[in-house]
Parts: sequence; C-alpha cells; structure tokens
Amino acid sequence: MAVFGVLAAALGAVGLVSPAAQLSVLGLVTPGERGSGDHTPAFVTASSMAALNMGAYYVLAALADWRAFFRWTVPFRLLTCTVFTAAVIGGRAPEAFAGVAVWEGLGAAATGAALRYERRGGTGTR
Repeated sequence: MAVFGVLAAALGAVGLVSPAAQLSVLGLVTPGERGSGDHTPAFVTASSMAALNMGAYYVLAALADWRAFFRWTVPFRLLTCTVFTAAVIGGRAPEAFAGVAVWEGLGAAATGAALRYERRGGTGTR
C-alpha cells in the first residue's frame, strides 16, 4: 500500500510539474501544436492532482494499517483495470494506455493476495 501510494503521489507530482513528461511516462505522444479546444493539459493536471491525492490516501492508510481500506481497493482497482482495458479495445484510448490497466490489475491482484495470505495465518498483524 505504501509503495503504491508513494509511486502514485510521485507520478501525480510529475504530471503537475510537467504534463508533457507525464504523457511521456505513460507512453503517450505530446503533440507539438495544440488545436483550438484541446484541453489535454487540463485533463493531465486533473488526473495528476487525483493521483497525488490518492497516493497520500494510500500512504496514510498504510501508516494507520487500515485493513478495510486495503480490501476496498481491490474491487475498485479491478474495475479501473476493466474500464481502462475496454477503453483501449474500444479505441477511446491509445494502446500505450494498456500499461495503466495492467498496473491497476496487478496492484489489485497483489493486494488481494497479500490480504488473503494474512487472513490464512501468514505474517502480519490482525
């Protein structure tokens, strides 16, 4: 949880400081010229701010050892994986965006596996 939180917050900060760098990290091309009505920087800013906040939530939840929060993230990260995958398949997002879907899916799987391991008597407090 804490590692994901720090990574999300760091990527959010990158997007706030340099939207073009954030697009590059995601494997998306930054156009040299923007057409009228292109609000890409605004959307990158909004999603970057959301990532920064989400990262802070994850770090704080990890510091508080808030297991309920950890459990809640699993289905919602799987939903995010599904929506992002559908966006790529449906042509609403470029193929590079599939990496974000994989990130969310693997994060959900790792979190779910760790929670299950602990519930079955593995290491950790409970």
